[in-house]
Amino acid sequence: MEKTRLTPIRFPVDLLLELDRFVGQGQRSKFIIEATQKELLRLKQKKALQSAAGVFKKEDYPGFAGPEDVSSWVRRLREEAEARRREIFGH
Repeated sequence: MEKTRLTPIRFPVDLLLELDRFVGQGQRSKFIIEATQKELLRLKQKKALQSAAGVFKKEDYPGFAGPEDVSSWVRRLREEAEARRREIFGH
């Protein structure tokens, strides 16, 4: 069984009433735990993206000078992948 700890958290009464209306009083903990896990994942991803910002310098990747260049690169990748798929599986 997963270790848990009871912790008092203050919620605005209106928010609890709305929560109960949508998920039911017996499902509060499960809903809050899942929502917290999702939000923590989002925050971790945001932090990772922020820490990676600036890693690629424009001068190091002249082939990606603008959105059109990036779109063209993605299109070529997809075409190559589709060609490999056809080679392997046919059609």
